[in-house]
Amino acid sequence: MNSIPLIKLKSIVLDCPDIQALSDFYIRMLGWEKDFVEEGDFLDIRSPSGGVKIAFQTNTDYVPPVWPEQAGAQQQMLHIDFTVQSKDDMERAVKHAISCGATKADTQYSDEWTVMIDPVGHPFCFVVD
Repeated sequence: MNSIPLIKLKSIVLDCPDIQALSDFYIRMLGWEKDFVEEGDFLDIRSPSGGVKIAFQTNTDYVPPVWPEQAGAQQQMLHIDFTVQSKDDMERAVKHAISCGATKADTQYSDEWTVMIDPVGHPFCFVVD
């Protein structure tokens, strides 16, 4: 008998000062929809095709991470990789994300992925799948 219980990933949770504003950014960028709201402190969004959700949790003391990392500065806890089908799609995704409110990180380490920063400072990447 397997001693490891069935464990599934439900969501990635991002702390932020304003769950409505940050979730609206990701909804516009991804074409996802709101799925659950808990009394203004927690909200998640989901893809119409299902899968892992992105959740947003209010943190009034939120401090944006510095990317790339710098000693003594707030460090990123994680970043999210989003896949695209081609380098052309990556360029289109970057332009679309910028139009939704993201910024392209000044420092890029590879042409295989593009590092972006969401409106409150969380890094995320577009990667060709």
